[in-house]
Amino acid sequence: MNKERRRLLAKTAYLYYIEGKSQAEISEEMDIYRTTVSRMLHRARAEGIVQISIKDYDSDLFALEEYIRQKYGLKKVELVADQFDDTLNTRLNNIAQTAAELVKASIKNEDTVGISWGASLSKVIDQIGTKTLDHVNFCPLTGGPSHINARYHVNTLVYRISRAFHGKGNFINAMAVQESASLAQGICRSKYFNTISDLWSHLDMAIVGIGGELTESDASQWRDLLTKKDYDILHKEKAVGEMCCRFFDENGNTVHQGLQDRTVGLSLEEFAAIPKTIAVACGENKAAAILAILRKKYINHLVTDKSTILKVLELDQDLTHSIQNKIS
Repeated sequence: MNKERRRLLAKTAYLYYIEGKSQAEISEEMDIYRTTVSRMLHRARAEGIVQISIKDYDSDLFALEEYIRQKYGLKKVELVADQFDDTLNTRLNNIAQTAAELVKASIKNEDTVGISWGASLSKVIDQIGTKTLDHVNFCPLTGGPSHINARYHVNTLVYRISRAFHGKGNFINAMAVQESASLAQGICRSKYFNTISDLWSHLDMAIVGIGGELTESDASQWRDLLTKKDYDILHKEKAVGEMCCRFFDENGNTVHQGLQDRTVGLSLEEFAAIPKTIAVACGENKAAAILAILRKKYINHLVTDKSTILKVLELDQDLTHSIQNKIS
């Protein structure tokens, strides 16, 4: 490229990036076509005449988001930076702030929104604040825990998020896991359940957490509904996690059909048909569960942190990319 041509590229870039002039204004000032201005700006970046940096933010993290989005066919990925000495509570709080903004921007007038439950989603709702929308319906995606006054009961979260958006809350009067399949089926077929069933068939959006490694000492407020036999079968069938009380293996396939039949809640297969499904989760102990969900494409929006997603890549044997990001 000759010296004069390079000077014109530099001047065009100066007018656009420094002076803040539009491409139309530059076209008129330099007496060149607007399409030529666009090509010159692109060339200026390609030649290194223009170097763009993002102040106060890690552009590599944005690049990793895009890599994950394309690799797993997601609509949107939000990754939160974390430090090696961050506590899990700090990580959850940071993720909750990012997830809250995504949720707030995603819910529209007249949407029907389903929500699961747990500490992560409770923190998300804490950060939402208020937003007035018209005719938004909120409903549970699964039954509740064994303790009706539990802090993270799904009805509690539905009530809180419906108030945040000035919407309508719809509630469920059943535990997530019943003693028998006939009891679960009876609840789902009952007259009072018709409203929930209808909402499930018209969901525009779902907001869910992801449960990780299966341990009988887990502090979850609902796994006490599982029996010793349930745990034995889940271990035998190699469950790696659950979403909305639905357990699955490393490939995202459901396990323990007997437990599936006793569970009151949306099935994993039904999640794939929901236009927007936002999953919020972090922790290396949940990486296998997150990977399984991504493989099966049950969700299309993911909010997590860098450490967690790098563990996901490692488990997926994407070692080159995960190692490069750990080094950087």
